[in-house]
Amino acid sequence: MNLNNLICKGSLIIAVALFVVVTSAYASETEGLTAATIVNKSNLASYYAGTDGRSDARMKIVDSQDRVQYRQFVMLRKNQQENMKQHFLVVFSRPTDVRDTVFLVDKKPQSDDDRWLYLPGLDLVKRISSGDKRTSFVGSNFYYEDVSGRSPLLDNHELINQDEENYYLKHTPKSPETVEFAYYSSTINKQTFLPMHVIYYDSNDKPLRTMEVNQVKIIESFPTVTEATLTDHRLNGHTLIQFRFMDYNLGIPEQVFSERSLRNPPDKWLQRTQ
Repeated sequence: MNLNNLICKGSLIIAVALFVVVTSAYASETEGLTAATIVNKSNLASYYAGTDGRSDARMKIVDSQDRVQYRQFVMLRKNQQENMKQHFLVVFSRPTDVRDTVFLVDKKPQSDDDRWLYLPGLDLVKRISSGDKRTSFVGSNFYYEDVSGRSPLLDNHELINQDEENYYLKHTPKSPETVEFAYYSSTINKQTFLPMHVIYYDSNDKPLRTMEVNQVKIIESFPTVTEATLTDHRLNGHTLIQFRFMDYNLGIPEQVFSERSLRNPPDKWLQRTQ
């Protein structure tokens, strides 16, 4: 065997050895995780990337008769230091019938979130009650609660299975009388901890709603969902949502997320930064 063959063979052995070491280390980090830990990691990956964030978003809403509506908006988010609290501000720009509509959330995982909706046509600020959080968000198949996320504390979590790529979990509400579903299942990617597939079921195991992630990109080192579809099986409709121009760690001030911004949105922070 000549020298070049020996070098190639040695390089291959080293590469295989490194792969085994890295794979073994990753497996040892993930194989012993509890359901609660997986869900908490998934919640952080989905809603808490960076200290704050901004993104443009577009919704395509398709009903059972294939009629299409669009929604376009900018979403701002800021994490707080205390007890996983957050602020969300969503400002709509298109179409004209929802232009300047603003949605504000004070997310409090330990208790009910505070949510407000500003309706410019009526010049009215509407408080969204906790009982309405699982109703349609501006005519889409997403719910108000989907925008800022459901608190992991509201459900019991069970790890059903796992393979090399994903964890498979079942989640049962602690207060079933407050929601329309009996339980939901989730498929969570082991590398990103993003939920890639979520199905809500009724008490007869019939699917009610399905959320599927279509695309994930690495944005400023954070795995980020850039496209997802929410299907409502009862209404036979679905909503495609796409995100772009995402930025993290912008230093968005706390006062941006005040009730004043409902009628006077913060133009500076709504503009694209790239």
